[in-house]
Amino acid sequence: MPLSEHEQRLFEQIERSLSEDPKFASAVRQSDPKFHARRRLILAAIVILAGLGLLVYGTVVSQPLLGVAGFVVMLAAAAYAMLSQRRAATAGTKGQLRSVDGTASRRTRRGLGIIDRLEGRWRDRGDYY
Repeated sequence: MPLSEHEQRLFEQIERSLSEDPKFASAVRQSDPKFHARRRLILAAIVILAGLGLLVYGTVVSQPLLGVAGFVVMLAAAAYAMLSQRRAATAGTKGQLRSVDGTASRRTRRGLGIIDRLEGRWRDRGDYY
């Protein structure tokens, strides 16, 4: 349902007043899961580059243990990045399991476990007899 012109003006005025408040903007940013996920991904990328540097350095100085340590650091950082991305995806869909018509959408089911997905498919099946 579209907003009336008066409601749109009020909404824009509220947006402007909220955007001018730096304390409010910082509080909203700190509670945003996407902000934290982005920060974790940047940190993981930096650690992956450091691990790559350690791997290359270990190869150059003929220290295999240093190269292996660099690889392990890269692997751990990549796992951290993947978990961070998954956590952000599930945080974004939390509480939105059902749509307006009461059925669960496919997009929100990805964050659920296999048992929950199978139960949802069973509930949403069509009895074609």
